[in-house]
Amino acid sequence: MAGKKKKRKHRFFWFIAKLHFALLLLVTAAAAWLFFGGYAKEIQTLRAEAVRMVSASRADTFRGNQTSIVYAADNSVISTLKSGKESYYLTIDAIPPNAVAAIISIEDKRFYHHKGVDYRALLRALKVMIESGKATQGGSTITMQLARNIFISQEKTWQRKAQEIFLAWEIEKKYSKEQVLEFYLNNIYFGNGYYGIQSASRGYFNRSVGELSLSQLAFLCAIPNNPTIYDPLTGMGNAISRRNRILKRMLEDGKISDAAYAGALKEVITLERPASVQKNDYVETYAYYCAIRALMENEDFHFRYYFDSEKEKETYDAAYEVLYTECQRKLYTAGYHIYTSFDLNLQEELQGAVDETLGDFTEVNEEGVYALQASAVCIDNESGYVKAAVGGRKQEFAGYTLNRAYQSFRQPGSAVKPLTVYTPAFERSYTPESMVVDEPIEDGPKNSSGGYAGEMTVRSAVERSVNTVAWKLYEELTPERGLSYLKEMNFSKLKREDYRPATALGGFTTGVSALEMAAGYAAIENDGVYRAPTCIVKIVDGAGNEVYASERTEKVVYRQNAARMMTDVMKGVLTRGTGRGLGLGEMPCAGKTGTTNDNKDGWFAGYTRYYTTSVWVGYDMPRKMDGLMGRTYPGKIWQKFMLRAHEGLEPLDFLSYAKLSDEFVSNGGPEEIRPDTVSENETGNVTPGEAQKTE
Repeated sequence: MAGKKKKRKHRFFWFIAKLHFALLLLVTAAAAWLFFGGYAKEIQTLRAEAVRMVSASRADTFRGNQTSIVYAADNSVISTLKSGKESYYLTIDAIPPNAVAAIISIEDKRFYHHKGVDYRALLRALKVMIESGKATQGGSTITMQLARNIFISQEKTWQRKAQEIFLAWEIEKKYSKEQVLEFYLNNIYFGNGYYGIQSASRGYFNRSVGELSLSQLAFLCAIPNNPTIYDPLTGMGNAISRRNRILKRMLEDGKISDAAYAGALKEVITLERPASVQKNDYVETYAYYCAIRALMENEDFHFRYYFDSEKEKETYDAAYEVLYTECQRKLYTAGYHIYTSFDLNLQEELQGAVDETLGDFTEVNEEGVYALQASAVCIDNESGYVKAAVGGRKQEFAGYTLNRAYQSFRQPGSAVKPLTVYTPAFERSYTPESMVVDEPIEDGPKNSSGGYAGEMTVRSAVERSVNTVAWKLYEELTPERGLSYLKEMNFSKLKREDYRPATALGGFTTGVSALEMAAGYAAIENDGVYRAPTCIVKIVDGAGNEVYASERTEKVVYRQNAARMMTDVMKGVLTRGTGRGLGLGEMPCAGKTGTTNDNKDGWFAGYTRYYTTSVWVGYDMPRKMDGLMGRTYPGKIWQKFMLRAHEGLEPLDFLSYAKLSDEFVSNGGPEEIRPDTVSENETGNVTPGEAQKTE
């Protein structure tokens, strides 16, 4: 028996040896192919460039950065973006030894044994890639990461990887290991605009890094590996798990004792962000998000929202994350002047309308954040730019950065019907005066009134938000076709499960954002032409060169006449329908209410010729709210803001739609219509076979 075990061990040993030999041959062959296959000159150029860049570097190269500035539409300064590197730079002797040990244990265990490149790690990464089919390990040393952060982009190409290797060699020729660690820990990105460990310590714990515990230091060192996944503000659980992994590595490496390890594991991490970041500034967070995506667009990145497989999505997400992080770094360090479309007066009015309307609701959650929340977005209909974006109620609160305007997705209820049901129906020979029937549907929805009105016009069905009519029209249209309009307008959270009749009433798996709804309604106002929402007009570098100029690309989503019909019908919502009483005086306006099951989400979206605004009200953790309907709190916020936004503006009426006879001539006659077309009412979360009753 012992002999057999010995033979098995020998066989396993030789298997591993052969595998490593094969991998070595593969790497050698790849290197030879690159060198002799016409790439020798390119590699020599990369090597020479690495030598030039490192030779020209000084210690100050790793210290300072330029400050970027964000401007409002009137060129007033919204904010300045500083990385904090220069003011928070620490020499290696001021950095806690446990921080150094933690980062080495998790990022580059053989740091003191290589000369910039760890060939074992590269082979290990290649082996994992061959076995799993995924590049899950990069094999980059601390020095290679430093080279990537300071000298080159994060792009994953063989040229960049080769340059990274050459730079790492040169860096370690010129600088000591201690200097490399000092540069690295002062430059690595810790998320949320914090570059360097002292900046991160101040930002997350409001104290110097020298005052942090072992557990807190390991926690900080968990973030740089992936600042999105391990973001303490949005992924605390992930960050804690990686902290624990780092502590285990430190124990295994003999850097900490068993007692220290056990104590650090038990310590509860509590963030304490400084007053300077307690602004809840929704203008800033949305402006930064749009600016980063603008820079990504400059790199020819193609944004996608739908994928044929989960693997395809994973590949996209990985590429997105790498470039997003790189462009975020540039935003804080490149000295850009970022010009936005924000009207700070409108922003103040929109924030005020939210805060005033919800002012009596003072309940807070465990984090001290108001439980009842809202989001709202205003778009300029002439330009298509975002003029104001409110991501929640204003509150003096430490470190809470969720911007619900574009980061929260909720069930839209009947507010989605104009986008997925009625405007598409008007493209298929229905008109506002077409007759439909409000009647019971087996395994279908109920109306909020509990009754059925029989025969009525489409106009009346929209004004009264009749669920049965919307359901029937949507089935006739098909969910595939209805949701295709949302896909055309980049609604980002559509799922396979959403292709069902329930989405006619806003019953989605995930939901929609206030930004998406505002852009969708703005497309209807704009004669069916969609413009992707953004607040970035242009970006200029420190030398005055324009590096990005927004091109307001337009996409025809709905036929012009269908969009004008929808507008005309939604005018009646505000005079005779569910939004009755929410009008704007002499200013013509159109809109739609939305309320989900059990009054968990309330929406109002509407527009004038000047502005489109969408409003959501509800709890972050969905729960029933008595009195919450589209026409109550969301409608009041919308009306209050829109009245103020239109003060002094001349009333402008909407353009009329062509009558059906004109449509016949232009489109060659109507498509075939089923005679029993009908259905609709107001609320989301409807599942097949479940009778629903909503506004």
